Amino acid sequence: MTERPSSAASGEPPARKPPWLKVRVRESPEFLATRDLMRRARLGTVCEEAACPNIHECWANRHATVMILGTVCTRACAFCNVATGKPDRVDPEEPERLAEAVAELGLRHVVVTSVDRDDLEDGGASHFVACIEAIRRRAPGTTIEILTPDFRHKDGAALRVAAARPDVYNHNVETVPRLYRAIRPGAKFENSVSLLASVKGAAPETFTKSGLMVGLGEEYDEILTVMDALREADVDFLTIGQYLRPTPKHAPVARYVEPEEFERYREEAMARGFLLVASSPLTRSSYHADQDFERLRAARLAAGAR
Repeated sequence: MTERPSSAASGEPPARKPPWLKVRVRESPEFLATRDLMRRARLGTVCEEAACPNIHECWANRHATVMILGTVCTRACAFCNVATGKPDRVDPEEPERLAEAVAELGLRHVVVTSVDRDDLEDGGASHFVACIEAIRRRAPGTTIEILTPDFRHKDGAALRVAAARPDVYNHNVETVPRLYRAIRPGAKFENSVSLLASVKGAAPETFTKSGLMVGLGEEYDEILTVMDALREADVDFLTIGQYLRPTPKHAPVARYVEPEEFERYREEAMARGFLLVASSPLTRSSYHADQDFERLRAARLAAGAR
């Protein structure tokens, strides 16, 4: 029997990042222009708030993941660098500012995410809808990807967003069910999978997407079980990336997963029928999202032709 690699921690967490996680930081003119536009439009980005390692590459290519509904989250997940506390006031002008920025950047594809807003009656679903509608008006050629929270205890919220017909509906399961209590205590794995299934059922033409972090102490077979659950929900696109500890206050890294193991995850996922899989140490939910969307469309066409 082939021995499966394990992501479980053994001893102390690793102290240093391996070479494959080192990225070059270069503040190019394009990076600075994107940053300045985000400042002028008074838009938050998950790129900054979550300390994404790919920010310089993405912003140099004029790709930023906009974070709506403020920069303060109502939850405190052990992996996330976004601030937790009293949420910001919902800005009714934000959808139009977002749409203007998308049009000015000339984006082919935009990713819109948010903090969790458990304080709002609909969890912020109506604000997502307003953003989608504003982008459709101001930048009709831009495809729209949204990355929503789980809208816990907000009946019908996800379906309301799905009815606005984003091109991609992303909701990350983040980790394996066994680790939810420690890593994602305000959520339930089953709820996240159910949300994705309901979106696909309501809007079958919308691509559905979900993502996982590895290196938190999960086992190889647990990752495969998550893949099976997501395929049962008819999820089209899976992303898998290395968890990186934002600060010493966050969950420790159990281990750094080698690139070869990420390739094995990709092969396992593709064998299960996902249209597309992005699996690498630096993969993040919206990393290369514009290129991946084109690959998704091509994969759907190819699958339909068979």
